[in-house]
Amino acid sequence: MDDLTTIDLERGGNEASDLLPVENDALLAAHSWDRGFWTVLDEGHVEDCVAVLGHHVGAGDREGWEIHALTCLAGENSGRTTDGEACARHDGWVYVVGSHYGSKDGPLQAKRAWLARFHEQSIDREVPETDVSLQIERNQFRLHRVINDALDEADVVPIVPGDAVRDRFIAQTLERGERKGKSWAHRLRDRDVPINVEAAAFRPSGTLLLGLRFPTSADGEPLIVELAGVPEMFEDAEAWPQVERVWVLEGATPPGTLTGFRALSHAGGDTFDAIIGSIDATGKGSILLDDHPAGAEVESAHWRFTLPTGGTIDEAIRVRGEHVRTLDGLRNVEGLSVEGGRAHYVTDEDERIQLRFE
Repeated sequence: MDDLTTIDLERGGNEASDLLPVENDALLAAHSWDRGFWTVLDEGHVEDCVAVLGHHVGAGDREGWEIHALTCLAGENSGRTTDGEACARHDGWVYVVGSHYGSKDGPLQAKRAWLARFHEQSIDREVPETDVSLQIERNQFRLHRVINDALDEADVVPIVPGDAVRDRFIAQTLERGERKGKSWAHRLRDRDVPINVEAAAFRPSGTLLLGLRFPTSADGEPLIVELAGVPEMFEDAEAWPQVERVWVLEGATPPGTLTGFRALSHAGGDTFDAIIGSIDATGKGSILLDDHPAGAEVESAHWRFTLPTGGTIDEAIRVRGEHVRTLDGLRNVEGLSVEGGRAHYVTDEDERIQLRFE
């Protein structure tokens, strides 16, 4: 990791999740940037948390970096989301994905179960001067349901959640939903596992890969769920996505540990870069780590893999990863992007966002 340049960026929140390269030349030119990245900040409402990092043309590697929030208009869904975790691009749209999880001690929260998108090419001037229409699809645990059903159907054995996790995240969510007459209560089952989405990227075919931080496989390996029908969810509020495949990433989990996805980035074709690391943050009262301590002390590592075509939902398709580097001493890498052969990483630091790159 000594070969990486490190830059501190100050912003109101202290967490940046994911890095997605900007592919809008007008936006880059308006800011005089030679490169830029979309990210999601902190755990506020998504309309307040989409931001862009940029580097000024002609500035040295250590100078010229800045970060700006995008001014988003979310309409009737303003204030109804939290915990954005991942960004992905498809057909001109930048998608943002919520965690679909809960707080560290549960329960699951419907306000974290959402997807959002904005059209990148609609921005033709500096970001602070632009009002961008943000479409939000709150899925009311539909994604939780289809992923749990897919894990049951696929040839993969997910880890069995500990008793405290199942009580706090499943039983208490069910009890709350039924007590309050929530329309989503029937979409949860007693034997479900909580889903924590941390990473996302589209395949060229248009399906969306969701990298899960939890659950892992029974052997502690990271899982990817491949979804079809995501754009259609924004066209029909009642549409359900379909899980096409469940993937298991081999080789990335150190012996005796559990690991999950922290970030996912499209590298071209069906090749992807990923950050693999701990299943939850330490020192923050995580019920998940209380039940599964083997998932705690894991350093973040950069892996690359290529997905084959084919396969069906009743298969758990195993794919072998290629180790790129271990980010020694870091368990909080939140995003990566490899542009022009240079890897960029973003980490969650106290009161600042830290960008590291080759």
